[in-house]
Amino acid sequence: MKVGGVAGVVLFLALVARFWDPVYGWTCFLQLDAPAHAAAITEFKDLPIYVYRNTGGYDGAYYAQLAYHPLLDDAELRVSTDSLAYRARRILPPALAWLLAGGRTERIVTVYCALNVAAWLVLAALLWRTIPVIDARGLFAWTAVMFSAGALASVRLALTDLLATTLIVAAVWSWERRRDGAATGLLAAAGLSRETALLAVAGLLRRPWLSRANLVRACTAALPLALWIGYVRFRIGPGEAGWHNFNWPLAGLLGKIAEMGRARAGPVDPWLVAATLLAVVGLIVQAVWMVVRRAPDDPWWRTGAAYTGLMVFLGTPVWEGFPGAAPRVLLPLTVAFNVLAVRRRIGVTWMVIANVSVVTGLLALLEVPHDPHQLATARVGGESILVQTDAGWFDREHSARHVWAWTRRGGTLNLRAWPASTADVNVQLGLRSLDTRTVTIREHGHAVWRGRVDNRLTSVALPVRLDLGRAVLECSTDAAPVAEGTAAGGRELGFAVYDLRLSAAKP
Repeated sequence: MKVGGVAGVVLFLALVARFWDPVYGWTCFLQLDAPAHAAAITEFKDLPIYVYRNTGGYDGAYYAQLAYHPLLDDAELRVSTDSLAYRARRILPPALAWLLAGGRTERIVTVYCALNVAAWLVLAALLWRTIPVIDARGLFAWTAVMFSAGALASVRLALTDLLATTLIVAAVWSWERRRDGAATGLLAAAGLSRETALLAVAGLLRRPWLSRANLVRACTAALPLALWIGYVRFRIGPGEAGWHNFNWPLAGLLGKIAEMGRARAGPVDPWLVAATLLAVVGLIVQAVWMVVRRAPDDPWWRTGAAYTGLMVFLGTPVWEGFPGAAPRVLLPLTVAFNVLAVRRRIGVTWMVIANVSVVTGLLALLEVPHDPHQLATARVGGESILVQTDAGWFDREHSARHVWAWTRRGGTLNLRAWPASTADVNVQLGLRSLDTRTVTIREHGHAVWRGRVDNRLTSVALPVRLDLGRAVLECSTDAAPVAEGTAAGGRELGFAVYDLRLSAAKP
């Protein structure tokens, strides 16, 4: 069984590693789009953070900005965050990022993006003991949680759900071992990650259910969040309550089913619609099992039952989209179901159908975003350097061995470095054309290279001065472009830049 667990961890790390960039780090997880970047705090504009040009943004970018000012003492947050009072309630992940980064501006966003990777690994170790994994059934249940839509979407979008769930699991695990104080403290921390985490207090109760001890425990778990909300209101005033996330019983779920039906005839990717359907089916099966197989004396059943109740009242904003936020919000239900599935030896059919959202989870980490104008990134010395093409170039293309971009008559290669210092670097690249022509490369208006280029790769090496972290290479040709091919609609091409590389200048 340990071999299977190690294989699962290796697979997860391999999937996540594909998103790492030498310059941007894991900031593509934030899904910061261009409008949000324009309104972002100053620190975000001064750092190399991946910006989505043709894709809408998501909430992770808001929480990452809170990590720079966890005391909410910067006026820029009011502009950069869509609903500051609402987002600020989930302060634990941003505050943790600030603390772990030591308050260092250049590290905070990287640490924030890595929090969910670390939370996944902690949950993997904790859940291995909680289930416990001693046979194939246990390994299946463990894998189903760790690669569920809720778990992997939380990593992919740098959100707060996975950390909250990890703390919930730690709390119930501690409760089962009669560590009441630790369990209450862990649940209180989970509430500062996501408010709905406090529903898991149902798992920390003992008979008689209506007792002073249970009331004190529930109030103690909720107290830190209540105090923090008071601080948020004092600092920035009243804000959105979030009640729009709830609706009449089953109204949101029925709306989701109708949305998927409409999407089958619409422009949404059919694979994404199918994956979303699997996630919804899995959640429904988990909830039905909780209702049918009642076990009030089991803390995991009570936790799952609490989130089953939450599922019934979730509104359209939580369900809408593909796959939507529901698998993340209801991740504790998925955990509780799989813990009980192993301990109570339920049927394999129940387990398989309830966990079909693994397909949806893997889909979340399948596609790595690429900027069509990003030609190269590199770490040179202590600097992170990015090379981008301008509008004069066609979108970047790539194969297993090469990366290149074509232009009709010419364009610029824009180099930017962080930190913005003055330094010398070596630029190595290849030039290729469909015919024979002369290509010129200029820096500051002066020709630094000129030569004949044909269908074979011509290697070029240039020393480039980064002036306050920036440099521009202007590439041009003296000949007209030629047709890419005989087919209609083919591009007219002049020359291409291949496999640009950066290295430190020799002293």
